[in-house]
This record gives sequence, C-alpha cells and structure tokens, in this order.
Amino acid sequence: MRPPRDASVTWYKTTALEKIREYGAIYLTPFSHRLAEEIDDPELQRLRCRVNYHALRFKPDIMKTSSDIVNKLRSEGHFMSVHLQFDLDMLAYAGCRKVSTLITLDVGTNLAQCLVGYASAYFQVGLVLPAMGFDNSTRIYLASGNPFGGKDFMEPFKAMFPRIENRSMIRMEKSARGLAGSAVDYMVCLLSDIFIPTHDGPSSFANNVLGHRLYNGFQSTITPNREALAPIFMDREEGKASGFEERVRQVMLNTQFGAPHERIHPESFYTNSWPECFCQTKARNHADQCPPDNVNYVLESQFQDKEDIEVEANN
Repeated sequence: MRPPRDASVTWYKTTALEKIREYGAIYLTPFSHRLAEEIDDPELQRLRCRVNYHALRFKPDIMKTSSDIVNKLRSEGHFMSVHLQFDLDMLAYAGCRKVSTLITLDVGTNLAQCLVGYASAYFQVGLVLPAMGFDNSTRIYLASGNPFGGKDFMEPFKAMFPRIENRSMIRMEKSARGLAGSAVDYMVCLLSDIFIPTHDGPSSFANNVLGHRLYNGFQSTITPNREALAPIFMDREEGKASGFEERVRQVMLNTQFGAPHERIHPESFYTNSWPECFCQTKARNHADQCPPDNVNYVLESQFQDKEDIEVEANN
C-alpha cells in the first residue's frame, strides 16, 4: 500500500486502519516522509522518538563493529566525526559539475548557489576547523561513501588533519559492509565527541544523526552555516583573505552547537524534536526518563541485551 507523502494522522486512522482490519496487516512502501512532520499531538510526536531512538536498533554485528571502532578511537582520546556528503548526487542537487579537481557550473546555475554548496565541502571544513581552534592533532573519523574527487580531492584536507580514520581501521565482516557500513558510520557519528555534517540538504543520514545526538543529551555538533560562509570563501578565492579566520569564527559562534532551540520551518522534526521528545530529570514514567550521561553505555548495553536474548534462545 502506498501512503501519500506527508499523510495526516487521519489518513492512518481511516484508510490505513480500514485495510489493517480487512487484511490483518499491511505493507507500506515507500515509507520515507509518509507521515506529516508537524502533528498537533505531543504524545504522537513522543511516540515517534520512542520508535526512532529506543525501539529501532541495528543488528548485533553492526553494533559490535561500531563499538570496536569507538573504543579504539577513545583509547587515544577525544575524536570528532565528519560526514562527507559531497558526492555526485549532492553536486547534482547543487547544480554543479566536476572539471578536473575544480567545481564549475552547469548552464543556468547561479554562482552563489554553487559556492554555497562548495563552502561546506570537506576542504572548507579543513579551513573552518583551525579558525575554531582545532589543530592538526585533532583525531577525525570520516563517514562517507564515495566522496567527490576521490583521494586527490581529499589530499588538502588530509594535509591539514593527518589523524584521519574511517571504518576500514578495523577488519569488518562481509555482513558489515555496503549499506551496513553506513549503519556503522551512523553509530560512530552518534557516539563521537563532536559531529560535523558537511551538507544538510537531502541527506537523511546527517539529519537523523543531528536529531539523535540532540535527543541523547544535546551532544556537541558543528553545523557550518553555508549561506553565511559562502561570501567569506568567495572573498578568499578572489585573494581577499585578510581577517578570514576571524570572519569564519564570528559566523560559527552564532551556530547552535547542538543546544536546544526552537524548530522553525524548514528544519525537520527528525533533526530537531525539541521540545516534544525531551526527557524529564525527575520523571514519574520510565519512558520520560533521561538517557545516561555516558551515551557509549547505551550502545554497549543494547549490544549486551541482544547477546543475552540470543543466548537464551539458543538454550
């Protein structure tokens, strides 16, 4: 059964429910964005968060691989994760195309539009981080598929921040590759000390990580304001680099850094479920309790719970 995009609660309580009563169960496809984000019912919004952040869990092999990577990274101190959503799909979305290692324009594309997308690419992240006080000793985990430009385009970023890792840092089972590898990236990004998305357009990965980190206790995020950074990078490209770091710093100081803030359209509910889904420090109901401060404990306990269930089943 195909639900309409952004369907109302009424549609599920009438059309969908009628089919459930008729057949006993229904299969909804596709399911992305099939329920309106803004619902005037706080309890239904909280139910969304209970499903997204409590009921849904990755398979044990994904959880174990994620845990191994996080533990290995933490054994050497704090680390940040960077999501490199700068591939051909993103370029098409921004209206840009590749010529050699440069970003150019398709016919009819506005220059500022292209540079706004370019300003949040990983090379620009490499320029933003020093302006915020991060040096080349910073440990970075890269979550990405096939980044635009490949290794050649990554070289300037790696020159600035040589302590770069990705999920290949440990040997992965075949079952933890491909799409499952993205799940591993998701968990490592969720548990990193700082998370940086390089593109906040159609990427559900970055949006969901941002929302999950917010829900897990306002974990630190650095979200580059592409619109505000674009003119600064444009000036730099034109040789006007005076005061570059200070200008970048002033822009970045106006970001939320993962703190609670009012959700304003077009920000997604999945990126920011404040205030509907947030916990109570002195909750009467277990469902309203806050998660533990050590979020890594959540991953470990979920993995352990799954192992215990499997052991009981085998016995």
